[in-house]
Amino acid sequence: MLRIKEAIIVEGRYDKIKLSSLVDAPIIETGGFRVFNDKERQNLIRQVAASRGIIILTDSDGAGFVIRNFLKGAVPPERIKHCYIPQIRGKERRKAQAGKEGLLGVEGVTDEVIISALRRCGATILGEDAPKTNDITKADLCMLGLTGGENSAQRRQALLKSLDLPTYLSTNATLAALNCLFSLEELKEIMEVRSEK
Repeated sequence: MLRIKEAIIVEGRYDKIKLSSLVDAPIIETGGFRVFNDKERQNLIRQVAASRGIIILTDSDGAGFVIRNFLKGAVPPERIKHCYIPQIRGKERRKAQAGKEGLLGVEGVTDEVIISALRRCGATILGEDAPKTNDITKADLCMLGLTGGENSAQRRQALLKSLDLPTYLSTNATLAALNCLFSLEELKEIMEVRSEK
């Protein structure tokens, strides 16, 4: 079990149940879209962010990104770490059918995927040396043709699709997601393999 300094923000109770078996950290549910109107919960998240920082871990579907973006606007950016899970097709065991976008949420991905994502996002794991974070910069994305150039948006979307990540990520969100999942060397290797095809 990972002991994490930051509080982890998830969408619902099943996400919280899943995470509580993997991490020793405060876990706060947004209640899905209810967080938009729940001033008390917003205030709690702000206070926790101010005292220990937060990690936002939402589903990789459209709804998860709406909640993530709302929280980004409610908490100072230096108090947030963004943790992304890949887009994996499927349905959770407890559900009769897959969600609207047909993607697994936090509760449905493997423990290994969650632990890897937490490590990659730069979570402060107590008792371990701090991981090296944010290897990839905007300049690296530019050098790789993923931003700032002709057809860079299309190249970025194609890369995101091949990595099973949401194709509608902005450049900044792409940067955050890539830093959660890959080192700069790994990204360069992926881009080399893609260019050889």
